[in-house]
Amino acid sequence: MSSKLFCMAQNDEVDRIIAEWQTERPDLDVSPLAILSRISRLNRHMDRIRRDVFSRNSLESWEFDVLVALRRAGKPYTLSPGALVTQTMVTSGTMTNRIDRMEERSLVTRKPSAEDRRAVLVQLSQSGLALVDQAFTDLLEIEHSVLDALKDSDQPALASMLRELTQQFEQIT
Repeated sequence: MSSKLFCMAQNDEVDRIIAEWQTERPDLDVSPLAILSRISRLNRHMDRIRRDVFSRNSLESWEFDVLVALRRAGKPYTLSPGALVTQTMVTSGTMTNRIDRMEERSLVTRKPSAEDRRAVLVQLSQSGLALVDQAFTDLLEIEHSVLDALKDSDQPALASMLRELTQQFEQIT
């Protein structure tokens, strides 16, 4: 697709940037900017929104990541540290530090595994459960309002296209 197609209606900052690049470097196809720059900008906006929601709920984003992983596991809201490492994409040393800090805040507890006495499981505490449920509810309320800019019928198609783009990276890493 030619980058010139994106110059027709300059409605946002990305359109302005594309037009400037088309003027300065007409030899380049800058059409990826129309999608990827918007994804990048949207990500920055969503990071700010999430930080605000987490802050209002006295959470760090990394704490939220661990808590929601445990919450999604279902009752008894327990996972191994290894499963948490996989789901949150951090190192085992980082996860150990995070579990220590969250245990100090009484958001999680460590308990021995029933299947292997050498193994430890991380369990969401009652206060951790209440906190993650409130933060997630708050976040979803805002995320729904963000998506109100799109027609309901367009959202599944956009989700599918973004899934295809994301899968490229997840197959590599």
